[in-house]
Amino acid sequence: MERSATIARRTGETDITLTLILDGSGQADVQTGIGFLDHMLALFARHGQFDVSVQAAGDLHVDEHHTAEDVGICLGMALDRALGERRGIVRTAHSFVPMDETLGFVALDLSGRPYCVFDAAFATPRVGQLGTDLIGHIFESIAIHGRFNLHARIHYGSNDHHKIEALFKAFARALDAATRIDPRLGDAVPSTKGTL
Repeated sequence: MERSATIARRTGETDITLTLILDGSGQADVQTGIGFLDHMLALFARHGQFDVSVQAAGDLHVDEHHTAEDVGICLGMALDRALGERRGIVRTAHSFVPMDETLGFVALDLSGRPYCVFDAAFATPRVGQLGTDLIGHIFESIAIHGRFNLHARIHYGSNDHHKIEALFKAFARALDAATRIDPRLGDAVPSTKGTL
C-alpha cells in the first residue's frame, strides 16, 4: 500500500497543491516562486528518497512569508496523512550532515505530539529570495502539522546557505529513517500506549 498524500490548501494568501510519496525515489517537481525554497525542497526529496510535488501560488508581491509558511503547513499535513496510524514505523531517528564548514543535526520522533526546537543563527537576512528568519518557522510549521517532535541545530558553520542546506538534508535523512517500516513490529504501533 502506497504511503502518500496530496494536500490542496487555498487561502486568501496562497493556493498550494502538494503531494508527498514516502516510499519514493527522490523525485521533485517544485514550483513555489521562491527559488531557494525550491532548492531546499528538491534536496529534501533527494536525500530522503521521497517524491515531492509542490505547485504554489502566493502573494509574493507582499513578501515570501505566507508562501513559505503555507508550504511548510502542507508538507506537515501530507506527512501526517501519509503515515496514517503510524503502524510498524521505526518512529525515532537522527542525522548529522556536514556541508563544507557547517555541521547540521536533526533528531525527530514521530510521536503524534507536535514540538519544535530550532537552534540556529544566521549572519545574513536572506538567502536568495528567502528570509533566514523564516527557516525556523518552516520547520516549526512542518512539525506542528505533521504532529511530531523535531529538534534542529547548527553545531557550527559560517555560510548561511550551507547551514540551511545541512538542516534540510539532515531533516530528510532523519525522516527517511524514522518513517521506514520495521518488520519486527508487524502491524503494531511503536508505543507502549498502543497509539500515537
